[in-house]
Amino acid sequence: MNDDVPMAGLPRDADLLMPKSGAVVGDLNLGVIGNCSFSALVDERARIVWSCLPRFDGDPVFCSLLNNGRGDEDGGYFEIAVEGQVKSRQFYLDNTAVLVTELEDANGSILRVTDFAPRFSNMWRVFRPLMIIRHLDPVVGKPRVCIRLRPKFDHGAHTPAITRGSNHIRYIGPDVTLRLNTNVPIAYVLGEQPFLLDRPMDMMLGPDESLASPLVETCRDFQKNTIHYWRDWVRHLAIPLEWQDAVIRAAITLHLCLYEETGAIVAAMTTSIPEAEGTERNWDYRFCWLRDAYFVVMALNRLGAVDIMENYLRYVSNLVTDTDGGHLQPVYGIALEHELTERIVDSLAGYRGHAPVRVGNQAYEHLQHDVYGNVVLAATQAFFDKRLFRPADAGDFHTLEKVGERAFALHDQPDAGMWELRTKAKVHTSSSIMCWAACDRLAKIAAHLGFKDRAREWRAKADKVHGTILRRAWSEDRGIFVESFEGTELDASLLLMAEVGFIDPKDPKFAATVDAVADTLLRGTNMFRYVAPDDFGEPHNAFNICTFWYIETLAHMGRASEARKLFEAMLAQRNHLGLLSEDLHPATSELWGNYPQTYSLVGIINSAMQLSKAWEEVL
Repeated sequence: MNDDVPMAGLPRDADLLMPKSGAVVGDLNLGVIGNCSFSALVDERARIVWSCLPRFDGDPVFCSLLNNGRGDEDGGYFEIAVEGQVKSRQFYLDNTAVLVTELEDANGSILRVTDFAPRFSNMWRVFRPLMIIRHLDPVVGKPRVCIRLRPKFDHGAHTPAITRGSNHIRYIGPDVTLRLNTNVPIAYVLGEQPFLLDRPMDMMLGPDESLASPLVETCRDFQKNTIHYWRDWVRHLAIPLEWQDAVIRAAITLHLCLYEETGAIVAAMTTSIPEAEGTERNWDYRFCWLRDAYFVVMALNRLGAVDIMENYLRYVSNLVTDTDGGHLQPVYGIALEHELTERIVDSLAGYRGHAPVRVGNQAYEHLQHDVYGNVVLAATQAFFDKRLFRPADAGDFHTLEKVGERAFALHDQPDAGMWELRTKAKVHTSSSIMCWAACDRLAKIAAHLGFKDRAREWRAKADKVHGTILRRAWSEDRGIFVESFEGTELDASLLLMAEVGFIDPKDPKFAATVDAVADTLLRGTNMFRYVAPDDFGEPHNAFNICTFWYIETLAHMGRASEARKLFEAMLAQRNHLGLLSEDLHPATSELWGNYPQTYSLVGIINSAMQLSKAWEEVL
């Protein structure tokens, strides 16, 4: 089972005291495993603290990440503990989603835990079972190990019934049964009895199904094939010369956020991690925001990973053909669900005790007009890219025209904006710019397809929207663009004006706006999305994607030296595995917000692609 273990990310030795059973999870230094059906988060002590089944937005069978205020014995985790542990090291096998955690005791014995969710080609399709495999290997000495497998059901409210067989344990919940197949003595697992690990052992947790082949052979083959899948996928990426490790880790993690069955892309894998300490700003991000998904698709397209776009466009096509009068919600369920009714879960105490824990998201009820531009922008490359198995055609164009008509009709109408304000409606500049982008790209697609009349009509609409924005989003008093028509305030979304091609990045009006945004929103090296009080008061933490937008904008403006310094600062604030959540404390760099956040990972890729030296400079 041993494979080479070159380190990816930012490996480190951490001096750690041996945790008690169910010790409180203190931060977002978490590894991510998954296979595009589900995912799991693993902390530095080899504890799986979050995993939802049977899909990203399902019931968290491991939920201690959001229950660490309820005491040591409350469950919701899968722990592999080493007695007398003093050090921990965690890293990914190079260019894979296979996670390794090494636990060392005071005597120098080392346990290596290799975690992964199988994903590889089998029978001309991708095999991605709802299965976690944990391989235990005593690489030095004979560590004394204790296994604590304590799943919960119904969002932590239900403790499963347990039955055992000769080589398996069944954890029976109201709606699902998990089966652990293992060659670890069953009595040790059930009794949580410490034992000397003197040889490699395997633990396979998944559906209540018998194995068709021997456990050790199955785990070995699944690991080998999964490693091959990820390395082969990475091998086909068009990565930049510089910051390759950062880009590869971001790309793999974005890939893991794809729900391949439908093509949806989740914004993050968690719910209710607050944006800052002491706040109720905590939301459920385990759904598909059309805005966030657009940014993911564009970032991966830049790397040549157009397979994600093809999957996502299947999802979008289903949504667009099922719209009510052309209306698109900003967010949908990963299986096209329209209603994501938000409710509070009292059975979980919350991340570090930050209640409430939310399931569902009220944003599905919002009017967010930028969504129409996000859909058209995400689909545009499919009309021009000859690598696709099914390039977009005239029929797809006519379907997108319905989206464009809504964009044109709503470009000067109030909405909740991209920051999803719950009680304030304005004509947000960023929403109008995305409505312009929808019309602009439809004009370009029509010209490409040879539809001259349609191209002229969409160009005329784009020009009209463009003129409206220039007139109404420009503040003569301040000499800058502002965040809403006839408004006075700023937000970081104004940085996207050049990114989507609305304005030349060296236009003096845009340059003045960029400087004003930095003066108002930049705290050290981190950018806030806005500073004006919203529905929940003043924001306290920086919003990572906004910092990356600023970095990219500086690069577009020819200020590459400044951009590189800020980018290096952002990379230094990632966790030990090279991952980011949604928000950062500007003084301590502590991660807050849902995790891993696709927006933030997109920023790593886009900034690296913008700033990297060319391959020709060294070849």
